[in-house]
Amino acid sequence: MDKRCISVLLGGVLLRLLLFTAFPSLPTLLGHRVEISTPVTSFKRLQEGLFLYTHGVSPYDGGVFHQAPLLLAFFSMIPSSPIITNLIYILADVLSTLALMDIARSGWSTKSRLYESRRKEMAWPAWGIAAALLFNPFTIATCIGRPTVVFTNTVILTAIAKAIQGRPTAATLALAMSSYLSLYPSLLLAPLVLLSYDLLLHRHSATLTPANLSLSKFAITQTTIFFTAVASLLWLSYLITGNSWEFLASTYGVHLLLPDLTPNVGLWWYFFIEMFDPFREFFLCVFQLHLLIYAPGLTIRLRKQPLFVCITMLGILSIFKSYPSIGDTALYLSLLPLYRHIIPLTRYSFVVTSAILYATLLGPAFYHLWIYAGSGNANFFYAITLVWSLSVALVVADALFAVLREEWEMEGEGREGQAVVQI
Repeated sequence: MDKRCISVLLGGVLLRLLLFTAFPSLPTLLGHRVEISTPVTSFKRLQEGLFLYTHGVSPYDGGVFHQAPLLLAFFSMIPSSPIITNLIYILADVLSTLALMDIARSGWSTKSRLYESRRKEMAWPAWGIAAALLFNPFTIATCIGRPTVVFTNTVILTAIAKAIQGRPTAATLALAMSSYLSLYPSLLLAPLVLLSYDLLLHRHSATLTPANLSLSKFAITQTTIFFTAVASLLWLSYLITGNSWEFLASTYGVHLLLPDLTPNVGLWWYFFIEMFDPFREFFLCVFQLHLLIYAPGLTIRLRKQPLFVCITMLGILSIFKSYPSIGDTALYLSLLPLYRHIIPLTRYSFVVTSAILYATLLGPAFYHLWIYAGSGNANFFYAITLVWSLSVALVVADALFAVLREEWEMEGEGREGQAVVQI
């Protein structure tokens, strides 16, 4: 690790330590923000569940706690000290940064087994991409607010890093852990398997070929490892909760059935507040299937670039999952600088930047008008969350267009600079 990477890491750690120590009430303030904490990631709800758990009461009885049992076991083993808790969240951000630097140093975003960009010299160095994560305002706010999405993001980045290091089993186990914590990362299984497969063939090209390492057998093996790991984690959770499966409905059923309609930056909560009960099950299926359909299409169309599929799926999840937060968007925006070379091909950079700033600044104001000032209603806040979702969707669509445009230019000579018309 060079000096610039170390400087970036130290700077990010010192900034977080400064915010935690100089503003001791800031974690509580940010922890109550609906943009940062959701019913399935809130640190306050984790504390309530931990209190019940340590006093011999099931935290899943009251319908308030919706997080994985292993989080209860972990936090019950550490001293109940704000300083230690803050250091754990800082450490999670450091581990995320180290994983992201490993991904950046591999150069896999510009040159993979099946694809090589003509603009690879435009890629940012590892320290620049690490800075984009550590000094991203959304990442900092998420760390200070202490939602458990921080741990999910760390494990997701670790899974991608392990895949790029040519360690498919470790990558699959990390993805299983992230899916155990948050359910939706399981949609990354297909592109992550392809990423691991391509890395193995690339790193061991002298001994491994598609003929003696079948993709289908490799995918079946990794899928089996994934589901076995998830089943093991669920069984361990069963033992932790006193031989009870009650946590399944409270932890994963909440993602699927949306019983808690607390406002957040997503699209679901207001829609289902207004939904008539006879139609609720139908639209729950529609919304969940809508998320599901992206993974196979992107994986097939962008077979040459599975890393970009993983990143794009994270962007889609940050928009359309049932309980999103700015921590999910921060993860996507932190991975996007890996594709710095496609920025000249994007079309809406100014519009997207303006829309994100607009929603970021007006979101808290509209929520205040609704909840505290009483001069607005739920439409105020939902309108600005629609702007937020639209702006992130534009980022995802623009990046996807740029990658497809670059692939199209690579398929033939003299295509650079030509106008593309959608028919």
